[in-house]
Amino acid sequence: MSPDAERFRSPLQTLRTRLVMAGVFLGALIALALSVTFSWSGSAEGGAGGGSGKLSPAAQEAFHSPPGSCLNWSNPDAGDARKIDCAQPHLFEVSSIVDLGAEYPEGAPSPSTEQWQQISQSKCSAALKPYLGHELDPYGKLTLNLLRPTAPQWADGDRQLRCGLQWAGPGGKLQPTTGPAKSQNQSLVWEPGTCLALLGKSVGDPIDCAKPHAYEIVAKLDLKTKFTDGYPSQDDQKAWLDTECSNAVTEYTGGADLGAKKLILTWDVREQESWDAGSTQVNCKVAAKLPDGSGLDAITGSLKAAPGTGGDGPPADGGGRPNQSAPPSAPKTGSPTSASR
Repeated sequence: MSPDAERFRSPLQTLRTRLVMAGVFLGALIALALSVTFSWSGSAEGGAGGGSGKLSPAAQEAFHSPPGSCLNWSNPDAGDARKIDCAQPHLFEVSSIVDLGAEYPEGAPSPSTEQWQQISQSKCSAALKPYLGHELDPYGKLTLNLLRPTAPQWADGDRQLRCGLQWAGPGGKLQPTTGPAKSQNQSLVWEPGTCLALLGKSVGDPIDCAKPHAYEIVAKLDLKTKFTDGYPSQDDQKAWLDTECSNAVTEYTGGADLGAKKLILTWDVREQESWDAGSTQVNCKVAAKLPDGSGLDAITGSLKAAPGTGGDGPPADGGGRPNQSAPPSAPKTGSPTSASR
């Protein structure tokens, strides 16, 4: 590994940790906000998030779904929320039901956002392992959250909550998952060809690769194909991924010279807790660093080679900024600012 790559790793490891925590918290806030406006339909008086109208039949069923139900919606306010088969892409899976009637009797004010966060952890966590049949990966794609009554429902005395699981991207947008949570691989990985947005100096949600982005995912690998005797140290993971990701990016790009494009090759590593929960998949990905090494620079365009071509297509460089000291070959580093941890 080049010294340049080593210098790049340290500041971004801290940034990665902040990013993971921010992504989880943002995702929680998004789901809580959606639950507030969980679908009033009909007249203007009963618009999203208020009024005295009745819930639509589909939203009524969705909000009162039993554990094991999967919910989906398309509108930003979740106004078209509906219960669907878990085999279809969905945004939320109900894992348990909690009644807050004892703690919040009739007439009690609705909890604050901070209190909802505490309720989510204290009330929903205990039932999660029995529901899944295994531990939740604390660094995986699935996070625990709840759907709470709307303001009118709360005023009418509804105190039932639906605890459940969701996948919130690093920018906070909920991502669809397919299949029941108990049978899903929890590894926080993206499909090859996915590009993740650049938010400031950190990472956002999937975006069209034609737009400026932070990462392009070039491969999805399973550590367990190499390490069959238990959890490998992160140094062992990095050593294996150095070779495997280099091979993968060569195949993906048709042999592009990443160094000439001022790009770096990077990858994820897995924690012991993730491995124990069955999360053994990782991503290989391409990024560009800012000249001062303080974060990620923008990349525009995909590196994927068209059939029958070489790897000379876009992006032309690692963000359009001059870099007179670009190395002759692509530096590599093991998982800075990981959005796929």
